[in-house]
Amino acid sequence: MAEKYIFTMLGLNKFYGTRQVLKDINLCFFPGAKIGIVGANGAGKSTILKIMAGLDKDYRGQADLTKGYKVGFVPQEPVLEKGKTVRQNIEGAFAEIIAMIHEYEEISAAMCDMDPSEMDKAMEKLAKLQDKIDACSGWDLDTKLNVAANALVLPPDDMIVDDLSGGEKRRVALCRALLEQPDLLLLDEPTNHLDAQTVAWLENYLKDYPGTVIISTHDRYFLDNITKWILELEDGYGIPFEGNYSSWLAQKLEIIAQTEKKESARRKSLERELKWIRMNTGDRKELQRERITHFENLVTKEKAAEKGDETVIQ
Repeated sequence: MAEKYIFTMLGLNKFYGTRQVLKDINLCFFPGAKIGIVGANGAGKSTILKIMAGLDKDYRGQADLTKGYKVGFVPQEPVLEKGKTVRQNIEGAFAEIIAMIHEYEEISAAMCDMDPSEMDKAMEKLAKLQDKIDACSGWDLDTKLNVAANALVLPPDDMIVDDLSGGEKRRVALCRALLEQPDLLLLDEPTNHLDAQTVAWLENYLKDYPGTVIISTHDRYFLDNITKWILELEDGYGIPFEGNYSSWLAQKLEIIAQTEKKESARRKSLERELKWIRMNTGDRKELQRERITHFENLVTKEKAAEKGDETVIQ
């Protein structure tokens, strides 16, 4: 059933002008999966993340976030709320929780001047607010913000984000996304501008992250320590491999070896066919054509089989 997947791609194709970046991708993602995306520069890694984030809608096919789930995306060049401080940008992810806490505090402060009938209504309202705040661990919000800000070495809370460097802006955006805890977290080169200690903290955080995490990064050790699946983008196709980055390397080497073996057998077969054709006279042209057609069909079928069908990543 489609509802068990957090995200579904069916027949996904993406073009930049006449250049096709993504070709007929069929993938389904389970909640909680940890996935790394690998591929050459220009293979479409950032593109597929933007499509999943809902920022790029210029594609063909289906790319759907399942209803009821929330997606968060930290691109290589994130956009922050200009004119606001570091703290305000982070707290923006928790506007609803902060508003409930402020309302709770305001009602509590006003209770000393209330008559009995107003007091009863206020107590009832406070009870409802407390239940909602408890449900989202809102009372611990400041502590969570401070821990994450320190771990990611954020600039001072009161700095205006317009004055931050590119690396500082990325850390602020990353902090906000992690604390927001979307069901589907998309990270494009998240370890850029992070020191080794911060990268180690981020690794541990993402290992225990309850949602689905999809990461595009050149930091192969980072992928090795977090991911359980690798999605390789090659020649426009999305090819999933179960396992971390090291496992993918081993599987890829085996595929290359098998491909080279097949290509060698293919070349030898072609050489035999050509030799056979050249040895025959003109009165057997029809048989020659049939034999060449048969060989070409075999090659076409083998290449088509290598593309594969829809794959579930869990």
